[in-house]
Amino acid sequence: MATILALHAHPDDEVLLTGGTLARLAAEGNRVVIVVATDGVMGPAAGQGAQTRLDELRASASVLGAARVVHLGYADSGHGPLLYPDPPDRVRFARADLNEAAGRLASLIREERADVLLSYDPQGGYGHRDHVQVHRVGARAAELAGTVRILEATLPRELATRLLRPMLLLRLVIGHDPPDLAAMGSPRSAITHQVDVRRFASQKRAALATHKSFVSGRGRTARLARAMLALPVPVFGLMFGREWFVDPGAAAETISGDILRAAPRRPPG
Repeated sequence: MATILALHAHPDDEVLLTGGTLARLAAEGNRVVIVVATDGVMGPAAGQGAQTRLDELRASASVLGAARVVHLGYADSGHGPLLYPDPPDRVRFARADLNEAAGRLASLIREERADVLLSYDPQGGYGHRDHVQVHRVGARAAELAGTVRILEATLPRELATRLLRPMLLLRLVIGHDPPDLAAMGSPRSAITHQVDVRRFASQKRAALATHKSFVSGRGRTARLARAMLALPVPVFGLMFGREWFVDPGAAAETISGDILRAAPRRPPG
């Protein structure tokens, strides 16, 4: 049995980026711990309290089979050109001191004796400042802990471009600002793990449904979530039944469906 820590920026990200993988790992007998950096009270769930969003996260974790949920204690930084002032009781994650945040995460890695840390790619998928900070904090925490292997959740850039370009042309772009398609996700040649999670489509869909304050929002991302939930499970699994990760420093184009198996390393130099 292995222990996997999954670091995410906001409640609901654990489903959208890694939900099937976490459900699969838990079903195979591994200990799964979900760590969320922020309470997620901005964006589609902006009028909701932090406790509501974190309670929904715990419900999602239960559906996925996770054993524990931890909030690092930061506030959602939001998306767009402006970074709002900090709330009175906590710091926005994008402003967090890197070593302090990484130290909190490294302590959890040691406490849990984690074997694998799931983080995000350097672009944070699509450039959200909190997602980019997850990458930075995850990488630094792995250095501090010194004992954990890191995998970065991502999307194949070619697939993201193919799906999102028509949406951009139709002004249906997902998110707050038009994404830079050339910088989204990771090129397929860099992806080391493609995980088939179609058998866990019903769990992934049910976990997404627990995030009621997010799904009921008015933003484009919330509308996308409602559209996802309207799909029959077989169609949901067909569309969202694969998840992708990059093992930094691993040999390119080494695709493995088992994230507990390390990809071959690149030769030195």
